[in-house]
Amino acid sequence: MASTRDIRRRIKSVKNTRQITKAMELVAASKMKKAQQAALAGNPYAQLLARMLARLAPRLTEVQHPFLNQREIKTRGILLLTTDKGLCGPLNANLFKLVLEVKTPAKFYAIGRKGSQFLARTKRDLVADFSVSDRLAFSEVKPAVELMVKAYLDGEIDTIEVIYPRFKNTLVQEPQVRPVLPLANLASFLAAAQTEAGTPADTNDDRDMLFEPSANEVLEALIPFYVNRHIYQLVLSARASEHSARMVAMKTAKDNATKLLGELTLEYNKARQAAITAEILEIAAAQFATG
Repeated sequence: MASTRDIRRRIKSVKNTRQITKAMELVAASKMKKAQQAALAGNPYAQLLARMLARLAPRLTEVQHPFLNQREIKTRGILLLTTDKGLCGPLNANLFKLVLEVKTPAKFYAIGRKGSQFLARTKRDLVADFSVSDRLAFSEVKPAVELMVKAYLDGEIDTIEVIYPRFKNTLVQEPQVRPVLPLANLASFLAAAQTEAGTPADTNDDRDMLFEPSANEVLEALIPFYVNRHIYQLVLSARASEHSARMVAMKTAKDNATKLLGELTLEYNKARQAAITAEILEIAAAQFATG
């Protein structure tokens, strides 16, 4: 059995750990609430864009746009969304498993330090990495999207895909690979995006539409903006997943520390009682010997 001094040291260490994890849990809970509100607040706007394009798609069968053309996939373009810091449970590890499943040639782009470190460590073709602040403004995500779109238009990559943790609720974050470009089947793609966002797909609209100045110019403005906004919404979802996972991980760590503290306290009391009993026996034995 360990000495009472060693047990006291362990108890002090566990108490400090519990205090730290409790503070981190409270900080993560505060950030999680803001991140969840931002992700949920962006859904109506993303749904409106999806609904608009889904209704326009059937009327634009004659229109040619590089984002709509299906082509042979030689090199995939993948944006990996991870965290800058650890202590968020298996969130990043689950995303890395999806990266390891990519066997075809691919160029990677990363938002988050953990993702860029993993890609460099596994010797993947990392083109660029970006960092975003807790404020997570649209302008912070736009450079990464524009770089990928430029590579797509130049033929350096043939797809734009996003590997990210989809925020479902506080306890569940699903690692997913989300295809963004090309939009070969725009109507079905956007209908699926609408359904995931929480609204039923609605692509039926019998009204006559007049495009001003032209359908091509409408698409030239609308589709790139939709791609930017869609990826930004995925980043918002990833950030909500990060803070949710970190809060749950820190709460689990705090609960484990509390449980361990109880076990150590019981062990300390037993050791102390055994030491007192031994001292009493020694005193009694000495008195008996002298008596």
